[in-house]
Amino acid sequence: MARQLSRRRFVVYSLAASTLTVAAPLGCDAAPAEGAEPSADATRRPSDVLVTGADEEMLVLQVTKANKVVVRLPRVEVGQGVTTAVAMMIAEELDARLADVEIPLADARARGNQFTGGSSSVSSLYGPARELAALARAKLVTAAARRWKVPARTLRTRNTEVVAPDGRKATFGSLTASAAGISRPAVSAKPKPASRHRVIGKATPRIDARDIVTGKADYTGDLTVAGAKPTVVARPPTLGGKALSVDSRAARAMPGVHAVVEVAGGVAVVAESFHHAFAARDALRITWAPGPLVPLSDAAIRSRLRAAVPRLGTPPRGSKQTEAEFEFAFVSHAPMEVLTAVADVRASRAEIWFSSQSPMDARDTIASAVGLSPSKVKVHVVRGGGSFGRRLNHDAAMEAALISKAAHLPVKLMWSRADDIRHGRMRPASHHRIRASHARGRVVAFTHTMASVSEAYEGEAPSAQGRAQGPVQGRVTEAVTRAAGPLPSDSGLYNFGRVTGDWGSVELAIPLGAWRSVDSGTMRTAEEIVVDEVARSLGKDPVAFRRTTLRSKAVKAVLDKVADAGRWGRPLPAGRAQGVAVHEEYGSCVACLVEIDATDPKNPRVTKAVMAADVGTAVNPGGLEAQLMGTAIDGISTILHAGLHIDRGAVRESSYEDFRYARQRHAPLRFEAHIMPSRREPGGAGELGVPAAAGAVANAYARATGTRPRRFPLDF
Repeated sequence: MARQLSRRRFVVYSLAASTLTVAAPLGCDAAPAEGAEPSADATRRPSDVLVTGADEEMLVLQVTKANKVVVRLPRVEVGQGVTTAVAMMIAEELDARLADVEIPLADARARGNQFTGGSSSVSSLYGPARELAALARAKLVTAAARRWKVPARTLRTRNTEVVAPDGRKATFGSLTASAAGISRPAVSAKPKPASRHRVIGKATPRIDARDIVTGKADYTGDLTVAGAKPTVVARPPTLGGKALSVDSRAARAMPGVHAVVEVAGGVAVVAESFHHAFAARDALRITWAPGPLVPLSDAAIRSRLRAAVPRLGTPPRGSKQTEAEFEFAFVSHAPMEVLTAVADVRASRAEIWFSSQSPMDARDTIASAVGLSPSKVKVHVVRGGGSFGRRLNHDAAMEAALISKAAHLPVKLMWSRADDIRHGRMRPASHHRIRASHARGRVVAFTHTMASVSEAYEGEAPSAQGRAQGPVQGRVTEAVTRAAGPLPSDSGLYNFGRVTGDWGSVELAIPLGAWRSVDSGTMRTAEEIVVDEVARSLGKDPVAFRRTTLRSKAVKAVLDKVADAGRWGRPLPAGRAQGVAVHEEYGSCVACLVEIDATDPKNPRVTKAVMAADVGTAVNPGGLEAQLMGTAIDGISTILHAGLHIDRGAVRESSYEDFRYARQRHAPLRFEAHIMPSRREPGGAGELGVPAAAGAVANAYARATGTRPRRFPLDF
């Protein structure tokens, strides 16, 4: 039953069930689901096929007899609002009340795409979710028409009901069993055109907002799993340090202590409460071997990075040069909810609960570590209180599984804030060298070379017994790291002639992770600073220069929007200035304008931020505004104050007190978000605003102080 699908065509199936259940494969160009019975009639549509069981690669929608519409989401909710966006898509096409749509998170699947990242969730789900709901609606209407013996075309749907012209009503739940047996709906099963949208495109409060603010929403730390004991880990003072000797006698003798277990990252204490666990942890007497980075501090790392940046090469003959070098510090993800995982590992099976952006990979990795087949490991995906890329990795869950296996107990492991900042993942430090060559009033060549820290682990890997044993086979370099090679620069953004780049790396035993906006957060920030400096060297206004140089009409439109809304060029007192920057990625674009008060250059304050974004169809403009506000805070933080220092192989910072992310007193006094109207399908938005916000803050500070900032954050 092979069939070729176009990029935006989704095959929708009915699933064999006692209630109406429909499914669509996630992703594009997918073949029909395995298990679909071949049709005797070659003209039958995919929706005619009854699939025996829900294929794991599918998005599945079920209408329950309780009149609820349930879609188990193969993504994780970490505060970005994806559950609300999907609920809106479903409610739109079904004409259901938003309150009747439930979006629980799916457990780790055996196959398919369950990855949350790359600002791809809404764009990847927009087609399948709407197709599912449209087919379900058509079947429900057909079922009501048969019950009432009226033409299906005369019926309407609203508020999770089918309504007849004479006023009769039937809830979806009362029709679900009969609708399940309908193979060919009597009305169209196509999604609505954008002109008929009443839910999509309307700013909507999060469906879980009340649960969050009232404490009803469950995070991993809230879960009660039978027998799971609170667990914490004593960790070395330096990155990669190892325990040489452990005296746990005093800790084991303390009340409430169940076990003390050595793991690769330190020494774990399993106890009756977190109070008991922390007290026993502090009673451990451990002699630590220093980690491999003890000879290194910030200055040495920066020196190595600078030396690893490839040469710029020879500029075009007859051109003038604007050159700059930039340094970006390590940055912690520091999500509000600390890393927490519950693990119950037995001899023949394991069960894990935690918030994961990559649960399938986590399951496979954990299974290998504890000596089980992946089919014997169940991963329950739990909502997360923030991530910014941190939950792509599953450090805490892996550690919890190893501790549970070694202690022969279910455990609830919690990393402290200091644990994650000092020993967790971080955005790599990087050094950038940029040269813009200009002649006759325009840029004729643009070169950007850089080097970043890449992750290199050597030595020992964790075993299934929870103790570090045995050599790692070779050296592992994470995907976040790139070897020297062509630099993926945004050559299409500006008319800058020949755009080239190159990339170098410095391998260090530092745990790295994809941080919000990944490479663009530093690369594009540096480039937008240089764009301002080129404009200055050519005697042009930064906004006017961009307007004449940008290639995309959409990018020009968002730039014009912030310039107009933010009153670009208005007079400001000495020590205050405006800055602007743009970015294009994920099929979307954004511009940011900020005003900064730098009358005290050591304590600058962004007083106003205006952002405009074109993301195609904005499913929930309110959620998008929140995302843009978050990226503005990210830009303010990482440009002005927030970064991690390395002191003799140790991370200096340990909490929000010294990892100086923006607080309320640093937030703009005024924030505006302008969502550009569009009817094209959604692009990505979650990470989009970071480079523009960071670039705008840096440019505003430069103009306010008459300086050329080169190291970020500024107070490093």
